[in-house]
Amino acid sequence: MQSIEALIEPVVLVLCALGVGVHYHGEVTSTYLILSLVLFTMTFPGKSSLNQPFAQLIKNTFISWLFVASLLLFFSYAAHLLRYFYPKAILALLWITPVCLIIAGWLLRFSAPFILRMQGPRNRAVIVGMNEQGFTLANSLTLNKLISTDLIGFFEDRSEDRQLRDDRFSFLGNFSALPLYVKLNNINTIYFSLPMINQPRIMNILNELKDTTASIYFVPDNFITDMIQGHMGQIDGIPVEGICETPFQGLNSIVKRLSDIFFSIFILILLSPLLLLISVAVKLSSPGPVIFQQRRYGLDGKEILVYKFRSMTVCEDGSQIIQAGKQDKRIMPLGAFLRKTSLDELPQFINVLQGRMSVVGPRPHAVAHNELYRTQIKGYMIRHKVKPGITGWAQVNGLRGETDTLQKMKDRIDFDLDYLRNWSLQLDLHIVMKTVLVIFKGSNAY
Repeated sequence: MQSIEALIEPVVLVLCALGVGVHYHGEVTSTYLILSLVLFTMTFPGKSSLNQPFAQLIKNTFISWLFVASLLLFFSYAAHLLRYFYPKAILALLWITPVCLIIAGWLLRFSAPFILRMQGPRNRAVIVGMNEQGFTLANSLTLNKLISTDLIGFFEDRSEDRQLRDDRFSFLGNFSALPLYVKLNNINTIYFSLPMINQPRIMNILNELKDTTASIYFVPDNFITDMIQGHMGQIDGIPVEGICETPFQGLNSIVKRLSDIFFSIFILILLSPLLLLISVAVKLSSPGPVIFQQRRYGLDGKEILVYKFRSMTVCEDGSQIIQAGKQDKRIMPLGAFLRKTSLDELPQFINVLQGRMSVVGPRPHAVAHNELYRTQIKGYMIRHKVKPGITGWAQVNGLRGETDTLQKMKDRIDFDLDYLRNWSLQLDLHIVMKTVLVIFKGSNAY
């Protein structure tokens, strides 16, 4: 199913492009062949969506296509390529494609059970090790209807008073009973969920299982740490497992940077009259600079200068900084409006063009706040494995503005780390669109 999901979105896009080309030109021209190749490259591999509600599939489809189509139209316009396409063909492609993607997604959901049955009999699996990660795996095997595996039960060597138990899953015996049980009960998949400190015991069990044909998988005890972008890799043939890494490596880093540049230039050009108007208003409202520069922590925890329209009568950037709160006397009347609407953040699009920030990412905190919270919140500095953003996942989930308690800051960090684990261009676009709605509501900003 994973292979089919990886192909379905790019294949549908290619077929839509070729179909529109044939309809309006009578043949598949070289222009549409190139367009098809670009579409396939941009969307392969497709995202998994079978476990999402159908309403979520529709929403994600439109968000994803909006981003892809916007990017294509922008670069086609900039490169003067739009003249090779009929206007009617462009409009047809813009609305036909998401419709076809949704239909294809629905058909895949409908046919998924039949496809799974065509792949052969269901696997019969056991898990070695009754622990937290073992039960998490068991839940996935039993609840996910798209996993063609029947979980028979667990094996565990620890005494009953030291075992984690779950009445939903059967206890089949201790480790010494595993090889014979596998042979007699047609078990074809074994998952080892044991701590790394049990390596000698694991090796003894593996030696005894060499007389079976079961597939054996090792479930790393990654619950000992908070995995960020975990993945397997090799260094000169030596396998290594990534536990904490940035999502922006290789092609992802290029895609992220290009999207930042494109969006920042677009916003700065579009809002240039507003930027000029705000600059004049800030200058006339009170003595002081128009642009306030404050030291923040950026990528890899290195200090950067972040730009904002000045909204206060003071420009604090010392070892102790008091966060702005309700009825803060330091905030100018104009500044209150700028902060409530987030217009004071607009100069940070220049930071994005400089490469110091990203459009979407964890919001940068003042250096003084960083030094305070990094000692109080576990994993706080992991958020600096990516560039800070003008808006972020935490801000669109109700954590915008003052963090007057430690728990509020912890909640914000949890969302930041969740963003690092699940980054995609679709998520970035979703955050940008949701940011606009949050700004109009004007909540928690002062």
